[in-house]
Amino acid sequence: MARDAHDTYDPRTFQALTYHTALPSFADGSDSPRAYLERCLEVIEERESEVRAFAFLDADLARTAADESTARWKAGKPLSPIDGMPVGIKDLLETKDMPTEMNCKALKGNFPKRDNAAVWALRQAGAYPFGKVVTAELGGNQPGPTTNPFDKSRTPGGSSSGSAAAVGARMMPAAIGSQVGGSIIRPAAYCGNFALKPTQGAINRGERMATSMSTHGPHAGSLEDMWQVAYEIAKRAGGDRGCPALSGPSTCPQPVKPERLIVLETEGWEKLDDASKQAFDAFCRGVADKGVTLLRRTDDPVIEALEQAIGHATHVANTITAWENRWYQRNIVEEKGMPIGERLMATLERAEAMSVRDYEALLVERAQAQAAHAAAAHLADAMITLSCPGPAPQWVGKSVEECTSARPTGDAVFNYPSSMLFAPVVTIPKLAVSGLPVGVQLIGQQHEDARMTALGRWVWENVDPVTV
Repeated sequence: MARDAHDTYDPRTFQALTYHTALPSFADGSDSPRAYLERCLEVIEERESEVRAFAFLDADLARTAADESTARWKAGKPLSPIDGMPVGIKDLLETKDMPTEMNCKALKGNFPKRDNAAVWALRQAGAYPFGKVVTAELGGNQPGPTTNPFDKSRTPGGSSSGSAAAVGARMMPAAIGSQVGGSIIRPAAYCGNFALKPTQGAINRGERMATSMSTHGPHAGSLEDMWQVAYEIAKRAGGDRGCPALSGPSTCPQPVKPERLIVLETEGWEKLDDASKQAFDAFCRGVADKGVTLLRRTDDPVIEALEQAIGHATHVANTITAWENRWYQRNIVEEKGMPIGERLMATLERAEAMSVRDYEALLVERAQAQAAHAAAAHLADAMITLSCPGPAPQWVGKSVEECTSARPTGDAVFNYPSSMLFAPVVTIPKLAVSGLPVGVQLIGQQHEDARMTALGRWVWENVDPVTV
């Protein structure tokens, strides 16, 4: 299935939808949150039948919230810089006025009528849930119906499929995703978004506390909106219990030029196609041309030790998560009397064959990798690598729902290391390979979320994009 020609992606010309740029017009009355919403709804009307980003959308609910925000802006009393922002909510997070079905047949009709902590915080800031956006089944790798906004024959990534696709299709300025392995950063990269995967625990997950590596984070059309959404949530809801919240300036951090960056290969380098390697190498040359020193694994034994420590991140991250998910997934199967999808059932069965000692050995390996990461902190300002192993792969099968690919939402090989390290990550849409987005990510030490945003802003503003 060929993509439409007008959807070809070029980072030099693509204009994402932003919200912060509309604020002066809201303040002087020449525009309003309600008018902004109506423009979003027009795009949805045009593109949703193809992109299929939404699991649930109630335009009347959105209009009521936008009207309330419009009144606050008119009175000169907005609740925050994101007052009136329509934000897509991944359909894993509970919402009091919308169902939460998690793209799972066993949860059809599930409507807990309560808000996730992040959703509550968004409402307190004056933003509002702009529908529930599609997730892979229970946040795994069984895809939903969503397609890539730049090529309908390809995946948008997962499990934050609808979050990434809706922002990439310019349906909304921001959406909330979640990540255990690569479910924020990879789909953002496939769909041309900015995104933040925060330090583990830095944004309150509310009821989504089953796994030790899951995080919530924003997709957005700009770094400014990305940071503001994360900041406003953390300011109100804090971090996970026992964890410090994301911290930093009240507006997007100013750009900071890195002096040195570690170029990570990870397991993913051997899986890259030649065009994506060429694009990333060209981008790295562009970074170096701006006076940034790039260090690689052969330059220092500490970097080599880190590369080796994350060399099995795919296995470590996936197996830890499978073990931690096993009880709630088995409970769904038994309570509802029906199976979950074949892929998740296979993962569940593998987890149930594990022992406690198997799990604990993986925790040791994860801790050793975190120690190796901390040991490299003095060498550079951050690490840089690709956000995904090339462009989004094509579907294989009769339909999206029947996709037979081994990894139907793409390979998270470049994302497992940062999840395993509990590290903050910012991805920026700087590459295009064969007319499709490919992201570049900056990975920092824990609690350097604001710093990664500042470094990412410098890279975004100063290093030329690459197209091949």
